[in-house]
Amino acid sequence: MQKYQLAIIVGACLFGASLFLVSAKPVAVAQAQQSTVVLNADGTMQLPTGFRKWVFVGAPLTPNALNDGKANFPEYHHVYIEQKNVDAYLKTGVFPEGTVIVKELTRVLDPKFPDGSRTEPSGRGYFNGEYNGIDLTIKDSKRFAKTNGWGFFTFGHHPLPYEKSAAEKPVSECAGCHIANVASTDMTWIQFYPLLRDKKGY
Repeated sequence: MQKYQLAIIVGACLFGASLFLVSAKPVAVAQAQQSTVVLNADGTMQLPTGFRKWVFVGAPLTPNALNDGKANFPEYHHVYIEQKNVDAYLKTGVFPEGTVIVKELTRVLDPKFPDGSRTEPSGRGYFNGEYNGIDLTIKDSKRFAKTNGWGFFTFGHHPLPYEKSAAEKPVSECAGCHIANVASTDMTWIQFYPLLRDKKGY
């Protein structure tokens, strides 16, 4: 009798666990689709998380060695955008409200030549070094009306760890350059990202 009772209890537990997994799965999917970017009540932005799982759209490089040692961003610019917003841009040519673009910087790996390059088994060139900062821009036409609808934030240009939050950068530091050069492409350097530039999709 005890064996039958034990079997019934085990069976009930397994059935309950299966129901939990079935009901929990949609919640996990829903959470995965949500933006991990948080704008605080005081206008500061929290350090984004999870963005490396977004769509990687490109990695421009402007090393110091090719810019008289004075490049504004002497690193690779790894740029990430959530898939839903990439899809929207490919359809309309405009990013929807709430779009976040994250640019994570990585330094050039240990240069060996005057131009900043080095030699590896694949040949002479440039290779990713250590992480060196995060910049973020978010589209909110009402909040950032004075800067063409986009707000710009920087969490430090230095190795990990990055700052946990950041205030909006002055127009002279970020937005001004975008307004002057890429206002016609929704404030984004579309010309550097083949996926967006050519609208080829995936």
